[in-house]
Amino acid sequence: MAGMVTGVPQLLLRLEGVCIAAAATVAYGRLDAGWWLFALLFFVPDLTLLGYVAGRSAGAALYNAAHGYGPPVACLAWGVFGPAPEALAAGLIWAAHIGFDRALGYGLKYADGFGVTHLGPLGGGPRGSRADA
Repeated sequence: MAGMVTGVPQLLLRLEGVCIAAAATVAYGRLDAGWWLFALLFFVPDLTLLGYVAGRSAGAALYNAAHGYGPPVACLAWGVFGPAPEALAAGLIWAAHIGFDRALGYGLKYADGFGVTHLGPLGGGPRGSRADA
């Protein structure tokens, strides 16, 4: 399918997710911010799945806005240069979440459906096709 990564590049992107999740989690542990906060906020980005109530395009756009690395990097920068330790903690948790998702194969979504991602279809089988395929 056009626009989806396969083979070795897909494996590398998933391994990158593992590395980011691990590094962000280790860095968070060094903050002494409390693991209760990590557990409380870890799945907050997934609340964007509610966007799918408004349709596939809206759902994909909202999900992608919360699952790209730009917003958590902005939090990290704010936390470091602010200084704002709460923003730093939130950015690390957010980055860990995205890395975890990528490691599991949950990539950025196409408007074709939730299971159609830049890392390939979820579930190992075809769940949809890109319109430009």
